[in-house]
Amino acid sequence: MNKYKDIFMYQRISHIALVVDNYDDAIAFYTQKLDFKLLEDTKLSDEKRWVLVAPEGAKECALLLAKAGNNQQVKFVGNQTGGRVFLFLHTDDFWRDYEKLRSRDISFVRPPQEFEYGTVAVFKDLYGNLWDLIQPSEQNQGMIRTEGI
Repeated sequence: MNKYKDIFMYQRISHIALVVDNYDDAIAFYTQKLDFKLLEDTKLSDEKRWVLVAPEGAKECALLLAKAGNNQQVKFVGNQTGGRVFLFLHTDDFWRDYEKLRSRDISFVRPPQEFEYGTVAVFKDLYGNLWDLIQPSEQNQGMIRTEGI
C-alpha cells in the first residue's frame, strides 16, 4: 500500500543547467539577443559563478548558465542533446518575436511552420543549441508537445 497516495505534492523544475564556455558572453547573448532577464550572478569561487537568466515574466523555470569546468564538459557546450531541439521558448506573439530575433542575427535552422498545436520555428543559440520558438494555438495554450521533441 502506498502511504503517499492521498498526499498532494507540488513539484517543479526550477532550473535547467546550460553548459557554456564563458559566463559574460552567455549573459550578453541571453539578455541582449533574447531579452531574458539576469536574475542572479553570484561569484562562488575564482572560476565558478551562479548565473540565472529567464524570459521576462517566467515564473517556474530559469536557465542556470554553468561554465564548463573540464575537457569532458567542454565537449558538450552547444550540443547537450546530441543535435535535437533542447529548449522551448513559448511566446504570445510568434511573428513579433520571430522578426525581432531575425533582426538580431539569430540563425533560424527551420523556417516557421503552422501545426495543429501552434506556430513554430527552430533557432540556434550562441553555442549552437537548438530551440523551438513556439506560439501555441488557441486551443492548445497549455500544451507541451512540439515538433522538436
